[in-house]
Amino acid sequence: MRTIILLAIIVGVVSCDFRKERARETILDNEELLQIFESDQADRNQHIDWSIIQKNDSMREARVYELLDSNKVRTSADYNYAALIFHHGEDSVAYGMALKLMKKSLELDSTGNKWYLAVITDRYLLSINKPQIYGTQYKRLEDGTVLREELDSTKITDAGRIEYGVETLAEQREKIINLNRKKLTELLDEGKTIDELVLFVRNEDPKTSQYDLRETWFNHFGYNLMNEGRKEDALKIFKLNTELYPDRYNTFDSYGECLMESGDNENAIIAFKKSLELNPENEHAKEVLSKMK
Repeated sequence: MRTIILLAIIVGVVSCDFRKERARETILDNEELLQIFESDQADRNQHIDWSIIQKNDSMREARVYELLDSNKVRTSADYNYAALIFHHGEDSVAYGMALKLMKKSLELDSTGNKWYLAVITDRYLLSINKPQIYGTQYKRLEDGTVLREELDSTKITDAGRIEYGVETLAEQREKIINLNRKKLTELLDEGKTIDELVLFVRNEDPKTSQYDLRETWFNHFGYNLMNEGRKEDALKIFKLNTELYPDRYNTFDSYGECLMESGDNENAIIAFKKSLELNPENEHAKEVLSKMK
């Protein structure tokens, strides 16, 4: 009897130790999934050949299926990357899988980016011939006109859209107006310089101009110039953006980044500090300033 009790105690201790060890186990993100996702993005950042991309997308989806079957998709980040791979599919099966995986990602980490879930939800609904509910999907007609895809505006409130990082219905209507305005790059195609473009914009009213003068457009344009190695031109565009939108923290963050890339750390610090003043939660500015100090 004593032997049995002693054996039970030993087994209990071993079992307890095993449970503690399992509790201490850290589940790491799957590095291969990150690499697959980066491959997906790289295909779309270079010269796009859709015949090659479609073939690569199919191979990536097949590999993610294998990882799912072998229980190698475990963390919120894993499910997020897997969802984004299927998000670039071409049918309701892929979009349905993306939706399932993104929901799992947010279930494991509720602080994840809910905007992805809204986008994938809308894309899946449209793929099964139902109207989208958030309003994230747009299409461009042959004549260049941009329209929002069919929307059932009764399913989600504007508060729900804001929670998921989506524009309100009023903001979406304004977005469509802006998307159908001319692009300033047309002036460059006509032979105008960046300096002439900046002067032209300063004399325009962003609300009534026939050109798209949104903060986001200037930001994208500035980064495109940086990627082309035209840092001086990019600086002019980012600086203009801070003048047009002096209350937006991101304009100063981008301006600071371009200043830093150009070697002007003194003014970069000023720009990043202004960005933090406008948004104390700007982690990018905090990190950069910490390193620069």
